[in-house]
Amino acid sequence: MATPTVSRLTPPSELFTSGRPAPVIARFLPGQRFDLQATLRPDDAGRTITAAKFAIDGKTVDLPVSLRPCNSGCLATVPSNAAIASIRAVSVVKPGLHDFSVTATQSDGQTVSASGNFEVVPLLVGGRKVKNIIVMLGDGMGAAQRTAARIVAGGYAQGKVIAPLAMDTFPVTGMVKTASLNSVVTDSAPGMTSYVSGNKNNNNEEGVFPDDTVDPFDNPRIEYLSEYLHRTQGKALGLVTTADVFDATPAGNAVHSSSRGAGTGIVDQYLDDRGLTGLSVLMGGGRKWFVPSTVPGSARGDRTDYAFSTSDAHTAQIVQRWGVAPGKLDKDRDLLAEFQAAGFAYASDKSTMETIDPRTADKLLGLFSHSNMNVALDKMDGRRSKARGASGRVVDDYGFPDQPLLEEMTSKALAVLERKKNGFVLMVEGASIDKQAHNMDTERWMLDTIEFDRAIAVAKAFAARQGDTLVIVTADHECSGAALIGGSRVSDARLQELVREGGAANVRDKVVGIYEQAGFPKYRMAADGYPETTDIDNRLLVGYGANADRYEDWRTNERPLQDSQQPFVKKEPLSAYPAGPMTRDAEGRFMVTGQVPGDSAVHTATDIPLSAFGPGAWAFTGVMDNTDVFFKLAQAASGGSLVPDGLVLAPVKSLHKR
Repeated sequence: MATPTVSRLTPPSELFTSGRPAPVIARFLPGQRFDLQATLRPDDAGRTITAAKFAIDGKTVDLPVSLRPCNSGCLATVPSNAAIASIRAVSVVKPGLHDFSVTATQSDGQTVSASGNFEVVPLLVGGRKVKNIIVMLGDGMGAAQRTAARIVAGGYAQGKVIAPLAMDTFPVTGMVKTASLNSVVTDSAPGMTSYVSGNKNNNNEEGVFPDDTVDPFDNPRIEYLSEYLHRTQGKALGLVTTADVFDATPAGNAVHSSSRGAGTGIVDQYLDDRGLTGLSVLMGGGRKWFVPSTVPGSARGDRTDYAFSTSDAHTAQIVQRWGVAPGKLDKDRDLLAEFQAAGFAYASDKSTMETIDPRTADKLLGLFSHSNMNVALDKMDGRRSKARGASGRVVDDYGFPDQPLLEEMTSKALAVLERKKNGFVLMVEGASIDKQAHNMDTERWMLDTIEFDRAIAVAKAFAARQGDTLVIVTADHECSGAALIGGSRVSDARLQELVREGGAANVRDKVVGIYEQAGFPKYRMAADGYPETTDIDNRLLVGYGANADRYEDWRTNERPLQDSQQPFVKKEPLSAYPAGPMTRDAEGRFMVTGQVPGDSAVHTATDIPLSAFGPGAWAFTGVMDNTDVFFKLAQAASGGSLVPDGLVLAPVKSLHKR
């Protein structure tokens, strides 16, 4: 006779998936919160699941179990008479390996059980406790991106670097494995959340385990580092990015969703759940999510919003157990006004940001563009052009000529956060290292890596001055398979002639210098810290190993590719920008055939470097999994002090004294 089955058990484990007890997939800190969930399938269409219970180490978890029928709201691959059982916000203090199980009862009395395992990672007693943690995240920044920035910004003399990057001066460097829960090639969402949750997520998902529902906000949750440290120590959270603030990397520190694209709900939760995360600084692009849908350029919409039904136990328990806001479908919400009403000083441009006094403003919101901010190359062109009394070209076309650089945003964020008596967690993202590597726009990602390194210098100086701050520099993944293949053998003037003559015989064969012919490209740095020009004689040449088809002429592109996230991208002047890599650099008739379809380079599975500075830095040596980083950060923040025993299976509450 057929029996009911358990088709999914969460947290994910090899014990459930394959029957092997190792490797252990899910790991948590003592007292870190997570959800238990199972998808339960009856043996035929005429029966239903009537009850379910969970146990940890053989002991029934004495918390409410929600049992949601799948007759609506589940994936098409799940039968309509299946059910999803959940317990929200469970936590276990005792370190070690733990078994957990679910037992379900079918309407005819048959039962089915399934088991998995997870680990609670101990905090070692006696370590030095750091007050502040700064995570410098160069999105898409692999070893090649770091090296390119070093060549351009630092220069070489007879094989020796003249001026090292700030990240190169960190005393400790290791290598990080970047796979996500469902692929060797991660995207930015699980790439970031692995560092701040200690667990693997599926691609496109942030702070959640996968489930079988269609709601992007009801997945099983994992408590973030920011939430854990705010709850137990009262630490604040700062998020600084050059991307749209709804993007995967910033959101992957504070928002729980199975859809990194659910922008309205993501930005709403920044404000709604700030009491859980301690969010005090949020800076980047993304103004389109903060203004009502009636405002031109707004991207707000009910389809990407969140609302937890209080009449449905499946979602009501997210509100009750996690202590989150219920949310509302409110596309006409004025989120910008609500942030300010909640005490956030607001900066719409660099000039306004500079006037904000951190002695009186303990919370800061900065939104410097409709969506992603312009890249460093274009921001610097705008500043230099303005100094000459000329147009800023790209930044003027975008309508935001007064955008701050990442190092300026980082300085202001630290000025606000250093006044937090319980310390802080700050994530600073150099976002367009990745975005411009996707575009195979070499000079733009190189200058964004330099911009990111200048922000690292600010963070390092702060940490050196404070003495109680740990800084790590890493990436979520590598992007594009960037390879520094050599140097140009010709002057820029001659390169332009060869481009006009066209074809691989001219643009490749007469230009590309390999081995000793590459020499040492010599870029001249201006007083503002960026190259005077990137169109130099004997320039650095970069190829790509994970690229789409493109034309290449080796010279700096006057304008970036169109950014589909910009609300006015289909209107002039942005509509005149190149639509893709095959509409750029075609004059030289040197087409490079790609290894991937489409019009974008892609992420790779390559390990990436991680460098560390400050107390606790020496934990970050060797080759580590991206999830290992979380536990090293938590160890540094705790100094090995265990959380109180009262956390076991307790409802959400704050443990620190305000």
